[in-house]
Amino acid sequence: MAEEKEPAHHGGAHAVAAARLHGVSTMFTLSGGHVFPLYDGAVKADPPMRMVDVRHEQTAVFAAEATARLTRNPGLAVVTAGPGVTNTVSAITTAWFNGSPVVVLGGRAPDYRWGSGGLQEIDHPPLLAPVTKRAWTEHQASAVGAAVDEAFRLATAPHRGPVFLDFAMEALFGDGGPGLPATAPGGAEPAAGPDPADVEAIAGLLARASRPVLVLGSDVWLTGAEAAAREAACELRLPVIANGQGRGILPAGHELLVTRARSAAFGDADLVLVAGTPLDFRLGYGEFGGRDGNAPAQVVHVADSPGHLATHCPLAASAAGDLTGFFTALAAAVPKALGQAGATAPPWADTWLPRLSAAARGAIAADQALMTSDADPVHPMRVYGELARVLEDDAVVIGDGGDFVSYAGKYLEPQRPGGWLDPGPYGCLGTGLGYAIAARIARPSSQVVLLLGDGAAGFSLMDVDTLVRHRLPVVMICGNNGIWALEKYPMQALYGYDVLADLQPGCRYDEVVRALGGAGETVTTPDAIGPALRRAFDSGLPYLVNVITDPAVAYPRSTTGV
Repeated sequence: MAEEKEPAHHGGAHAVAAARLHGVSTMFTLSGGHVFPLYDGAVKADPPMRMVDVRHEQTAVFAAEATARLTRNPGLAVVTAGPGVTNTVSAITTAWFNGSPVVVLGGRAPDYRWGSGGLQEIDHPPLLAPVTKRAWTEHQASAVGAAVDEAFRLATAPHRGPVFLDFAMEALFGDGGPGLPATAPGGAEPAAGPDPADVEAIAGLLARASRPVLVLGSDVWLTGAEAAAREAACELRLPVIANGQGRGILPAGHELLVTRARSAAFGDADLVLVAGTPLDFRLGYGEFGGRDGNAPAQVVHVADSPGHLATHCPLAASAAGDLTGFFTALAAAVPKALGQAGATAPPWADTWLPRLSAAARGAIAADQALMTSDADPVHPMRVYGELARVLEDDAVVIGDGGDFVSYAGKYLEPQRPGGWLDPGPYGCLGTGLGYAIAARIARPSSQVVLLLGDGAAGFSLMDVDTLVRHRLPVVMICGNNGIWALEKYPMQALYGYDVLADLQPGCRYDEVVRALGGAGETVTTPDAIGPALRRAFDSGLPYLVNVITDPAVAYPRSTTGV
């Protein structure tokens, strides 16, 4: 007869109970003695909380971040003191840039020895304060549950983002008092609706526009506004360009989706409405229009909180607040504004939209030659031509790399929202395995595909061991051109030569995966890609298809981000 576990009442148990009340079901971690009570609390919880242990702390935070981005519930990572915390900095910064609600709980040297040079003694919060909504230490066992509750409330309040909380050893190991948190705390307060006057001003600008474009960014998905955004776009007949996790809000092939006509849309627009994403390098820093003698486009920025409205570029109008409320109000306000302007239908629907739709269809048709290329060495686009044939509508596709993943961002269009993950504007390599671990847990019945550049593979491939130990099958595709392409070609253009831009040609990353308990193969010819992908999906294992691609093919990049 199995021995019953005695419920724990230490600070760690209170922390786990508080996290569970915010929807947390999985703890991502790498074992460390400073945080043992959190593990004990997870084991003895009723039911126990799932724990996934990884091979580098940044993977734990990347997995927690991907959980937040896929499920729209907060993610949890637990790390030990000192290097356990400092190893998370890039991953926490990625969550900061992505607005991902992640709580990172850290161990800490004991208060009674503080200043004496204890093991891994360092004050963590000042290191993380610039890239979190709040970073602080809890010193009292009786206050651990309330502190964790506050951390999750902060992380999920608009604008969402990471929160760091560490605990003196006395707080985690000490008695937290009788009883555990047992009632749902209610979560963060919902975002307030946008100011109706701001919505009316934006509606007026749209009614007077001839060539508008709507950009849907990641926060539209993360805040649950995708249905309202899709309905508004359809009702108003607005051309749409999808950005980040906004991809899939309009499925591939939708008549309003003109992402493949991006250059014409942004170059010729007279009004660009950007919702749920910053006006950063990915969107030309908010500078649109002005092509072929046209005036610069007016720019409207919409965010879920006032602090995330652009201040570095002129805006014709802006609105901040609940994005569902914004799109619902906009869909109602624009027809009224059009009527006041004497129009019965959107003027852009008859000429501007068909022009962009035709341009998008033409670009997609033109892709086919390279998507089916028989070039040897393999052209990277052939990989995506083959992958598109076997991807299901609910697949999760993860990009971790430079040029190879840039092709995916351009040529793979999701059918559903919430099915695309990339590092986001911080551009941190090494997200891939953490994202894949989380995706397989969050979407157990969906295909999970991790696209790796061979440079990016070097950052996190050891966590294939985590996939194997926790029985998490993922298909990995490594575009292996043996170079740092994002650096090699720009350096050649600047100096006439390159240095430190070469990797090992033909490196057998598939053998690394096999050595860790997975499976894989190397592909060197275009006709072998499709069969290899089918074997990977059928294997039920972590499986890496290592495709040797042509290093002479560089992605046709239009921005460097600087």
